[in-house]
Amino acid sequence: MTAVRQDSRVAVRAAAEFGRVAVLYGGDSSEREVSLESGRNVLEALRRRGVAAEGVDGIAALTAALAARRFDRVFNIMHGAAGENGVVQGLLEALGVPYTGSRVLGAALTLDKVRTKQVWLACGLPTPRYERLAPGDDVAAAAGRIGLPLIVKPSLEGSSVGVSRVFSAAELPAAVELARRYAGELLMETLIVGGEYTVGILQGEALPSIRIVPAGAYYDYHAKYVAEDTQYICPGLEPEADAALRALALAAFRAAGAAGWGRVDVMRDEAGRNWLLEVNTTPGMTSHSLVPKAARATGVEFDELVWRILETSVAGRAP
Repeated sequence: MTAVRQDSRVAVRAAAEFGRVAVLYGGDSSEREVSLESGRNVLEALRRRGVAAEGVDGIAALTAALAARRFDRVFNIMHGAAGENGVVQGLLEALGVPYTGSRVLGAALTLDKVRTKQVWLACGLPTPRYERLAPGDDVAAAAGRIGLPLIVKPSLEGSSVGVSRVFSAAELPAAVELARRYAGELLMETLIVGGEYTVGILQGEALPSIRIVPAGAYYDYHAKYVAEDTQYICPGLEPEADAALRALALAAFRAAGAAGWGRVDVMRDEAGRNWLLEVNTTPGMTSHSLVPKAARATGVEFDELVWRILETSVAGRAP
């Protein structure tokens, strides 16, 4: 492949150099519908740029297609579960098929919010105080150690699935019941009062931050994917504060072993301190999604963004 190194970017000049591209979407996670929309948008963008791309729904279909040697590389946009927990990445590594985004370690680690926090704390990076809750653990005791208000969420889900904010002891049982509908341990953490921000990462660089201002009290699933009245302010902070937030997000992304592209979510408290929440290694690419908004603020429109994400499948990609 004829690639040109531009700082941290491995730039590809011609669509034909990518070969035949499988756009992996859908699957059977709780984020299936969002992934289907992301996948359709990515597929259309690649085709507009002349890439020989075809949609593939789920791992079984991808495995069969790769066995038949139908594709040369994979654009992974399957959100959650097997798309982001290292399973797809391990499969493609074993088969020697290039793919977009984080490798096995970064994908598996960052989907697990508890383990991501453990790494960040070991690196001295700020994240809200938390408790890891395995089945049978004393939830009330954990809440007493954290203090109210707090958040309860599944450790292995994204898109605000199964998340509850708890302001009183009476609200705790329902929050735990909701989170336990999903696989994995539970995460209980301090609820940070302040502004909600996100920082997109693309080819080794942090994009301008976005401040998220939902019309309701919180940036929940409805505000993310349905509502049209959520405000997105980009950049979200004044230049000096924005630069500091971007540097923190990039450090957190790298510490967790993530690569290629992704997004880091952060809360900024009323004292101006930043608190890392999580890393998303396969963010949404829908009309409401955040990485496309941040990229557009730098002059990178959607089709170019998709092209650059596909470039992360090229050998020698930046961490």
